[in-house]
Amino acid sequence: MEQPVSQNRKAIALFLLITFGISSIYYFLVIHTGKLGSGYGLYVTGLMWAPAMSAFITSKILKRKIAALGWGGWNNPHYMLWAYLVPLIYSLVAYLVIWITGWGSFYNTEAVTQIAKSFGWDHLPNGLVILLYFVFTGIIGMAGSLSTGLGEEIGWRGFLVPELYKNANYTKTSLIVGFIWAFWHFPILIFADYNSGTPAWYGLTCFTVMVVSISFVFTWFRLKSGSLWTGAILHASHNLFIQNFFTPLTKDTGHTKYFIDEFGAVLPVICFIAAIYFWSRRGELKQFGDDSNQLSQDYKIA
Repeated sequence: MEQPVSQNRKAIALFLLITFGISSIYYFLVIHTGKLGSGYGLYVTGLMWAPAMSAFITSKILKRKIAALGWGGWNNPHYMLWAYLVPLIYSLVAYLVIWITGWGSFYNTEAVTQIAKSFGWDHLPNGLVILLYFVFTGIIGMAGSLSTGLGEEIGWRGFLVPELYKNANYTKTSLIVGFIWAFWHFPILIFADYNSGTPAWYGLTCFTVMVVSISFVFTWFRLKSGSLWTGAILHASHNLFIQNFFTPLTKDTGHTKYFIDEFGAVLPVICFIAAIYFWSRRGELKQFGDDSNQLSQDYKIA
């Protein structure tokens, strides 16, 4: 009889093969234009849903139920709330460091002027425009961000994390998923405009450290809550506040691109600290059991 470890490895290999196979279509389309926003953003949307499509196809091939991916967990809404707040907290801390040190400054007057014009708030003071934009971004903007982030999370946290965790501990699972997740982004980082204009080696290093670090956060929430929705909310909140709020509102002071966003030096450091914090709480996962994905009640703790 085939051993469970062998079965897990085959499932993971199949999932990754299909994921990168589907993704290659969108890599080509994005790289051909060189712009992430090409195709009215539909190419990137397709790319972000490649892991989900792979999870569905892999589950179908392995004759598993789609319900086993972890769609529940709403009986513990506080995990969903914290999944929303954690990226806001670590991104706020990162940008406060950037603004206080002068590596970038708050706020970008041109960006605020464009926001005010777009929303019809031209008559309002800039401070109120920023506050209102934060509210609209943080509430209504989550819907759009969640619609794309969910595609990745069905694959990464819905399928891959539980599958790896059957035969690996929390630390190893977080590291493996983190490096795969980072590597999956590399083609559009290197060959398209998903970067901040720094040298490729610099942007890739910062981005990789950040992604591997937050993988510890995402994995912890997934295993603690038993729901892929925590990953989807984390992902949506991370993209939303960094890409749509903090980065646009930060004024360039000369070398800001080396410190700002996902490709600068500050956010990876803050995310690494967050990773250490959640790693220190790995013992809380000992009693976790998720019936929806039929994992063992006796999880391995690093």
